[in-house]
Amino acid sequence: MIRRMSNRGRLVIGVLGSGKGSNAQAIFDAIREKRLDACVACVLSDVEDAFILERARRAGIPARFISAAPFRTKLEGEAERRYVEALREYGVEVVVLAGFMRIIKRGMLAAFPHRIVNLHPALLPAFPGMESWKQALEYGVKVAGCTVHFVDAGTDTGPILLQKVVPVLEGDTPATLHARIQEQEHVALPEALGLLAARRVRVEGRIVHCD
Repeated sequence: MIRRMSNRGRLVIGVLGSGKGSNAQAIFDAIREKRLDACVACVLSDVEDAFILERARRAGIPARFISAAPFRTKLEGEAERRYVEALREYGVEVVVLAGFMRIIKRGMLAAFPHRIVNLHPALLPAFPGMESWKQALEYGVKVAGCTVHFVDAGTDTGPILLQKVVPVLEGDTPATLHARIQEQEHVALPEALGLLAARRVRVEGRIVHCD
């Protein structure tokens, strides 16, 4: 039986993650501290022992492992259908990818148009893809950061909702730069969701307007 949450008009979020879930925890904390007027209806993971599921259970949020087999890097076919079905069962309005290590395909995009949000550890459109903080450091940029964006059919190419800038310091390593970017990720994601919760966001083409 599904445990439904009373949202009282608040934004209903579904979180997808594959790992430790520190960004999901930032969402939980912002809601608990009343900095974000939303509720997390469910947390779903493609990794059975992912710590993000434990974080959700500790917060009293329904947490479920849903296999994405037979694919290793994408969510498609029957697995995609199961995810969409679960999100709809929980009444999810906005899907948040919090370290979900799979490519989102057409079925999920069609089910939640302009309602899937991803957090990327770079100032897009620069440095899409994996280990973007390492790419930024190797390129020699003076600032790095993170981007909250809507997901589209490309790789980290969707309309940008919000960005946070982090300076690149002398002597930075990939690990130290990544740690500072993560600090801003934990600020950026609840802030971006706050704009959605306030119903202030309009998307026109590639442009996101915050009324």
